[in-house]
Amino acid sequence: MSAPARAGGAVVMGTGIVSIALSLDGRETLSRLLFVVAVATLAAVAVSVAALTLHDRVTLRELVAGPGALTWVAATDVVGARLVLFGWLREADALLVLACLLWLVLVPFVLAHWRTPTVGLSFLLVVATESLAVLAARLGLVHEALVPLVLGLVFYVLVAVRFDRRQLLVGSGDHWIAGGALAIAALACARCNLHTLTLVVWAAAAAWLPVLLATELWGRGRRFDELRWSTVFPLGMYAVCSFAAARVVHAPALATFAEGWVWVAAAAWAIVAAWTVGRVA
Repeated sequence: MSAPARAGGAVVMGTGIVSIALSLDGRETLSRLLFVVAVATLAAVAVSVAALTLHDRVTLRELVAGPGALTWVAATDVVGARLVLFGWLREADALLVLACLLWLVLVPFVLAHWRTPTVGLSFLLVVATESLAVLAARLGLVHEALVPLVLGLVFYVLVAVRFDRRQLLVGSGDHWIAGGALAIAALACARCNLHTLTLVVWAAAAAWLPVLLATELWGRGRRFDELRWSTVFPLGMYAVCSFAAARVVHAPALATFAEGWVWVAAAAWAIVAAWTVGRVA
């Protein structure tokens, strides 16, 4: 009953952001296929959370006490952002309202049970907050988007200074969110047309990339489990934020990087999706 609620949000985030990246790269057929998967998974998450609310509140309280529950917020926003690309603005508006409500309910629970040193999943506090800024800006609420944008950057500093660096070598995939959280912040800056801040935050996100790639190769004893969906999302986000940053700061090189990186993200999605299907089967 709790499996979609526990892991489904990360699946939606990874699938949804790769769908957006493919759409921005002009690969609309593949993008739409992944979007269908994202929507179906989000529906399964909603049903699972509703079932837990009615029948197993002990498990529900356990879930909302951890940062993983914030995937519900980011997943809702990612699907909303993809709807904007379809021109379905009313539906995206509804998802933004839902995501804001989820954020208001979940963040106090997560902070009340906060643990240090922080791990990769801890950066979901940043991702969930910045996802509100991205969707709000996409819907034309640029001034309103500045509030979660700034708050997300503050959260990033607070989480990063307490981050257990050993997670880079022993993490099971969620350590990638350390870079992905800055990537979504760069996307939020780009959507708000903050030229200089977009470039600064994008550069900070990009600085994580060689570190993450190197430690991925050098790491030992990593498990391949559902946390790998938390690798897919940052990979997709690097492509999406680079497309957006290229437009805002007029840097064609960023667009070139994004066009290549889309396929890295898509390949990662395919690998993790195949593993997930095999595990379920």
